[in-house]
Amino acid sequence: MDRRAFIRSGAALAAASAASPLLAQGAVEHVEVTVDTGAVTGALPHIWAECAGSDRAAITLREHWRHDLDRWRGEVGLKRVRFHGIFADELGVYSPSILNRNKPTPNFRNVFEVYDGLIERGVAPFVELGFMPKALATGTQTFGFYQANITPPKSNEAWAEFIATFVKALIGRYGIGAVRSWMFEVWNEPDLPFFWTGNQQQYFDLYKATAVAIKNIDPQLHVGGPATSGGHWVGDFASYCAQNNAPVDFFATHAYAGGNQEKLYGKGVAYSINDVIPDTVKKVSETVAASNFANRPIWLTEWSSDSPAMIAHVVSRCLPMLRAMSHWTLSGEYEELGVPDYLLKEGDNGWPALFRGIARPNFNTYKLLSRLGEERLATTGPALAARKGGRTVSALVWNLAEAQQAAGIPGSTSVRKVEGSAKRIDVHFARAKAGATARVSFVDQQRGSPMPAWRKMGSPQYPTTAQIMALRKAADIAPPVAMRLDSNGALSLELPPEGVALIELT
Repeated sequence: MDRRAFIRSGAALAAASAASPLLAQGAVEHVEVTVDTGAVTGALPHIWAECAGSDRAAITLREHWRHDLDRWRGEVGLKRVRFHGIFADELGVYSPSILNRNKPTPNFRNVFEVYDGLIERGVAPFVELGFMPKALATGTQTFGFYQANITPPKSNEAWAEFIATFVKALIGRYGIGAVRSWMFEVWNEPDLPFFWTGNQQQYFDLYKATAVAIKNIDPQLHVGGPATSGGHWVGDFASYCAQNNAPVDFFATHAYAGGNQEKLYGKGVAYSINDVIPDTVKKVSETVAASNFANRPIWLTEWSSDSPAMIAHVVSRCLPMLRAMSHWTLSGEYEELGVPDYLLKEGDNGWPALFRGIARPNFNTYKLLSRLGEERLATTGPALAARKGGRTVSALVWNLAEAQQAAGIPGSTSVRKVEGSAKRIDVHFARAKAGATARVSFVDQQRGSPMPAWRKMGSPQYPTTAQIMALRKAADIAPPVAMRLDSNGALSLELPPEGVALIELT
């Protein structure tokens, strides 16, 4: 491409230069991006909108959590919500009490309250089956602030009977047509001792008992596993299911970029933090493809990032391999490890995308992604582009940086470490009309973020209601900037580290 064409970008480039001293001085690195507006490479499924995660079942009953869900549903197009603890004793699903004279029987009143709240808001539950009701459990070990029992059942037969009763109750209330569209995932991260005190064989046996109980009710219901961390156990799980005639409709696993890389890859091996999740998904995809279940879809039912460019990069790389991605978590109403003593803070804010309706840059990145069409276009460079209705073209471009991610206990660090520099993204739209108008929206750690306004308020630990309302407004994505393509169908943008921009041609 003739680089001089970018210098002749006219008013668009002049306006960008005036707003950016670095760009005006030519002091930033150039990155070339091309988008072929006439080359559709296939569908662009919005896998990021298929599901989002959220702490535990009981928290979905809170007003502020439901407001956060409304934003996800309305602004990202969310289809499902996944959470822990639908069988936790705090919901009274199978718990001894004065009312039942300490002789528990299944009680689904609060289960229906939880699921009704989702369905009334236009989303379906992604049903994570767990944890263990105390009356069925072999032990007393628990996880988390809400004390969920994590021990195997006294009897897989008794557990299977309980599962069958639960699923029949869902069908009775919501109808077989609706429940056939739901996913039933068996347990959460059984490879980790703080979620499952049993061993791998005990989990596999639990899985088979569960899957068979569900399929005996209706063969068209969807059940899957192993819902492990870091892609663990997937090969062993597939082998067990094949050898023991255990039904599998989908594979589920989790991946986090901030985890211990030595545990993931062994000593002496290090990946860019941006590639840990795509690498994990690739390994799982290859394992499934080599198994007896090669045609089964893969759900990444937990993953997360607070970096806009990292989200775009991970989604782009994972698209060919996944049926769905589920961001953990959709809301700051999150108490898995305790009640946070802040709304916002410096450094690591943990995994939530919304805090009391205040959007973080990760949520706003999903909003930009949701504006892409569903016909994927050929691109080179850091870009994801699509066409909508056979005509409207949009492209998300990004400046990838090494941004430290939450690990272990989210929110535990007070400094957020980022390695990267501002870059000039030179975007050429092949076959686009010269002079066409482009609308450009930006999200980074300054734009589409509540943090600058929060700091100006004096960084309050507990913002007032008025401050929360102001932060919601300040964190919204600014109206698009109008630009024009030059005579070669190109424009230039400067993006800070981690920044993303959505270019929509009109």
